[in-house]
Amino acid sequence: MALEYPDNLKYLDTHEYARVDEDEDIVTVGISAFAVDQLGDIVFLELPEVGDTVEKGETFGTVESVKAVEELKSPVTGEVLERNDPLLDAPEQIADDPYGDAWLIKIKAENLEDLDDAMSAEEYKDQVEGN
Repeated sequence: MALEYPDNLKYLDTHEYARVDEDEDIVTVGISAFAVDQLGDIVFLELPEVGDTVEKGETFGTVESVKAVEELKSPVTGEVLERNDPLLDAPEQIADDPYGDAWLIKIKAENLEDLDDAMSAEEYKDQVEGN
């Protein structure tokens, strides 16, 4: 199965993605289909509380599979506006729709320039597929 990398997202080398709502400076964060594929069966998810502050490049939670525990890194600095609480009870659902319903948190970004060094879909695809 070919993995998808939507063009409207920015990607980190740690496999998180960021979708920007430019009007509101809100960044939706999740993990890429590649990360889900590498992890395998996801069994546990830890996310910050609404109102917490996250820092660009810092850990904001963890995702655990039967294979590994991976730290989740924030693409921007800002305040957590929402978290996807249903996934905390059913983390395996991340695999169903990583770019849609299975987002992790939404951050009110202090500065969208935090994303200037994130990768485009093409750059990320080249990195993970070794092109």
